[in-house]
Amino acid sequence: MNMLTSSVGKKIMMAVTGVILVLFIIGHVIGNMTIFVGPDGINAYAVHLRDLGPLLWLVRLVMLSIFLFHVYLGVSLTLENKAARPVGYNQKTDLVTGFAAQTMWVSGLVLLAFVVYHVLHFTLHVGVDNVGGLIDAAGRFDVYTMVVQGFHKAINTIFYVVAMAFLFLHVSHGFQSFWQSLGLNNERTQPKFQIVGKLVSLVVAAGFVSIPVIAMLILKA
Repeated sequence: MNMLTSSVGKKIMMAVTGVILVLFIIGHVIGNMTIFVGPDGINAYAVHLRDLGPLLWLVRLVMLSIFLFHVYLGVSLTLENKAARPVGYNQKTDLVTGFAAQTMWVSGLVLLAFVVYHVLHFTLHVGVDNVGGLIDAAGRFDVYTMVVQGFHKAINTIFYVVAMAFLFLHVSHGFQSFWQSLGLNNERTQPKFQIVGKLVSLVVAAGFVSIPVIAMLILKA
């Protein structure tokens, strides 16, 4: 039985892909927060990314593949668990439980929808007004104005904030599940992993949420 067919193998791969995705989103939120430096900050950051050329798209495709594989693993394990327990237990003991654990598949689907929206909006510029005219004084694509104008539309900001709430739930539980997949989570270590997981996910989610909220309430295009 190989890693792709065994439940244990899938759990390990899901943990590994989850770690890669968390590291990516931490780097992503740090880069996005250059918007608080001002137009020159985020526009220069965007130029540095574009200067990577084909490498940038290679990284994007690799991360998208890892994300879709992570989703596949999550769906596969959920279906396997339901098939193994067609009738729910009267009592179920689990080290990692609670609302975040019970809604992992929901938060995963919400995040999948958010990634599609995010790529369409900020990468492919679908629905962005006057894309051709978004050029700053230095002749660069004006990412700053695009982001601020986008988040001045309340529906975009609301969707972003809601998605980040689900990101908090997903990452906080995923952090604990990672250690459980490695066999390191027990009654003694679980509370510590739970606290650290919530802190990490809170910092990441808060960083992402700060961008649309501040862009909508304070920043001017």
